[in-house]
Amino acid sequence: MTLLELEKVQSSYGSVRVLHDVSLRVAKGERVALVGRNGVGKTTVVNTLIGAARLNAGRVAFAGKSQSPIRPYHAARSGISIVPQGRRIVPGLTVRENLLLGSAPDRPGPWNLESIFGMYPILRERADGLGTAMSGGQQQMLAIGRALMANPDLLILDEPSEGLAPVVVDELGASLVRLAERGTAILLIEQNFGLIRSVGDRYYVMSKGSVVEQGRLAELSAEDLKRHVSV
Repeated sequence: MTLLELEKVQSSYGSVRVLHDVSLRVAKGERVALVGRNGVGKTTVVNTLIGAARLNAGRVAFAGKSQSPIRPYHAARSGISIVPQGRRIVPGLTVRENLLLGSAPDRPGPWNLESIFGMYPILRERADGLGTAMSGGQQQMLAIGRALMANPDLLILDEPSEGLAPVVVDELGASLVRLAERGTAILLIEQNFGLIRSVGDRYYVMSKGSVVEQGRLAELSAEDLKRHVSV
């Protein structure tokens, strides 16, 4: 079953067009990487979904239904959770409170405080401390946990490896694979080729606002992948 489908999508910020006939899809439980250099439009794909970029032409569908841009506060109810670039942990709130912000009471499922703590034990240890007082890797776990609290069908992550040590990136990749094995589809927007290869099954390459290549990561050489993501 196809969860997310973009068909010939064009979008812009004001009068500046960024996406040009972008088509991609993510199926249920699938792990898809959206790769490319800085500034090619990867984040604009997400912004088009949530209405931060204007959809000018094309079709966006989720779970088989044509979809108008989803406002951020409605995305979780629709079955889409987004882990934004920079994590955006809310200052002044504890780890527990940050997690509870992601809850979607009308979407039952396996993810709640206890299951999040089971997946990321450090969040249990730090539950009553400020979320912003944790390390970058721990904050990324918190951002993912917060997104999972809505029991999404699709988890979108925008540059989750940013600022993280290599060993933490490896741990992050392993946890994302476990999520997909439990049925959550993953759309990974990333430049770290190690994380891309460890998580992704299929890939799309963007350049200048368009998808220029797609395929299975197992069939893409490390050299070609590095060429696509090198700044």
